[in-house]
Amino acid sequence: MDDPVFVIHGVGNRDPQAFTDTVAALQAAAGTALVPVYWGDLGADDRFVDLALPSRSSGLRDAPEAANAPSEMLLAALLAETEQPAPGDLPASLQDAVRHNLDASQNSGLRDGHASPDWDQVRATLAEEWPTTRWLSLADDSALLSETGKAIAHAVTDMHETDDSWAGLRGPAPVDALHSLIRRRLADLDRVAGAAMQAVAGRMNHNVRSRLGPGATRFLGDVLVYQRHREQIHARVREQIATVDPELGRRPDHRVRLVAHSLGGVIAIDMATAQQPLWTSSLLTFGSQPSYFHLCDPRGGQLSPYTEHEPVTLPSSLDRWTNLWQPFDILAFAAAHVFRLADGTPPVDVPLPHTATAGLWTHSAYWNLPELASAIRDAMY
Repeated sequence: MDDPVFVIHGVGNRDPQAFTDTVAALQAAAGTALVPVYWGDLGADDRFVDLALPSRSSGLRDAPEAANAPSEMLLAALLAETEQPAPGDLPASLQDAVRHNLDASQNSGLRDGHASPDWDQVRATLAEEWPTTRWLSLADDSALLSETGKAIAHAVTDMHETDDSWAGLRGPAPVDALHSLIRRRLADLDRVAGAAMQAVAGRMNHNVRSRLGPGATRFLGDVLVYQRHREQIHARVREQIATVDPELGRRPDHRVRLVAHSLGGVIAIDMATAQQPLWTSSLLTFGSQPSYFHLCDPRGGQLSPYTEHEPVTLPSSLDRWTNLWQPFDILAFAAAHVFRLADGTPPVDVPLPHTATAGLWTHSAYWNLPELASAIRDAMY
């Protein structure tokens, strides 16, 4: 009979029974014998970490209907790669909206013979005043810029038709009056845009902190403790493996199979590459950081530091490595560009699709994904 697969949990796990139940559910889904390896009682004392998280004091009200989805959409937009406009450039969508609405006003039949404000004059004034805006000049959203252009065009048209100082005129608006009008309207619109952007940013900051903050602080706490008490945690892992078979992982012909989440993956790599390694036939990590940790601070053991364009060769004490990551998991890192197995092949990085129901904190979402159970079946041969 095949030896069981040992599951090492990651950060923030302080309930051994809950972890045992999670592994039991994963075992049922994967159809593979799994043994939980619990070390959370040796981790950080994170009972009071919430006291260190800044409270919200922006003065903004949360509407009762403010659900998760809009905030997650905003976060996705913030994380998306966008090309920022060059400072001072007059956006094309703004120009198009101004010109279109000036033309529409001219052709509407409602102007009673008034000539349209001169487009070249309006554009030149906008180009001069646009860099003075604090918020609009940073915007790249076409809808916001189009509405701004529409508002400018309407303001110019309305003034041209109703200002008594222009009574009887049928030509372009006086330069000084037009310039003053556009400056005032841009300043007004810039204040409104700034208030809206700050409100969204304030709410986003609160949502990100409240949803990501506790998990991130617990992650940092366990990392700090692991760096100081690595040997004690390694001894716990070996002890729990030995309860199944004292020889498992202690020699090349009696290797162990591991599944590890988050910091558990770092623990697994550290043990598999130590001077006295935990001999490992198959390793499956998910939401884990071995490559990031090694790049920042070489792990030691049998691992050499990373040098540019030269992946780090893993020792023969680790046969196979599959690494799962999710795009929204900020604590998940790829491994294939940093490491090579002893046979010259890279670890297998497998991206998983983001599940909308997981919310913003996806670092713990892997456990219930069918892809994890499937990956265990595929990797543990």
